[in-house]
Amino acid sequence: MIKTDVKPLPNEIVLRPRFNLERGEAKEVLLEAFERHEGAPYHIRRMDDHVFIKFKTEDAHFWSPQLHLEIVEEEDGGSRIYGLFGPNPTLWTFFMFLHFGVATLFIIFGIWAYSSAVLNKPYGWLLGAMGGMVALWFIFYAMGRAGKKKGKPQMKELHTFLMGVLKDKAMAQD
Repeated sequence: MIKTDVKPLPNEIVLRPRFNLERGEAKEVLLEAFERHEGAPYHIRRMDDHVFIKFKTEDAHFWSPQLHLEIVEEEDGGSRIYGLFGPNPTLWTFFMFLHFGVATLFIIFGIWAYSSAVLNKPYGWLLGAMGGMVALWFIFYAMGRAGKKKGKPQMKELHTFLMGVLKDKAMAQD
């Protein structure tokens, strides 16, 4: 019995969609199936029970997603595949750095503005800088949403590839 458990996403804010699939094949059989499918526009890297599927450089753009799979052995002899779609880890780290930087500046300007207000010094420009940090955060958010939208067709392509590898594996066992 092969059961697919792909749950619908609760809303559009999900940045890194996750899913899991229950399979009847053993973990090693599935891991080897992915290793055999290296090629086409994909670069497949395996580390222990993890498989990373990325687009090759010539087919990738700044917002290209990658698919991270963890294949876990189940007690009944089957396997469970945990999947996570996400951006390039370097891009994700950079965006988190920008968000934390903006939040840190917002807090610094807030403390500075409060201190200036208590000391009866001008603090209007500090409130403006805090507003600028909020505006910058919204710009980063909009950029992330636009990037997610641009990467969505490739995310679907990765999912189709995943299901194709699993279908080929199932057909090979019949």
